[in-house]
Amino acid sequence: MASFQFDLPVYVQRKHFIKEITNLHEAFEFLDEWPECKRDIPYETLQRACREAACGRFPLSAARQNFQRFVKRAGMLIESEDMPSFVGSSNDRNIGNA
Repeated sequence: MASFQFDLPVYVQRKHFIKEITNLHEAFEFLDEWPECKRDIPYETLQRACREAACGRFPLSAARQNFQRFVKRAGMLIESEDMPSFVGSSNDRNIGNA
């Protein structure tokens, strides 16, 4: 499958971490992990939209928006403005006095 990169990531609150969903493949992985007992009509609709986007029959931007609405409905959406911004790059850090 091609990368099908989203224009903007969707941030999802997991139990103890925040997951960044950046493409259609990661959205499929998220959906595969969704509990079977919670797979309702919105889940099925989103899964169908993602499949159609992967086949080029549905806009990728619309699939991303539907994914974002789905995780928001589930109470798992983290708005991008709520994400912490990190000062400096990883090259600026001195780890273990190295």
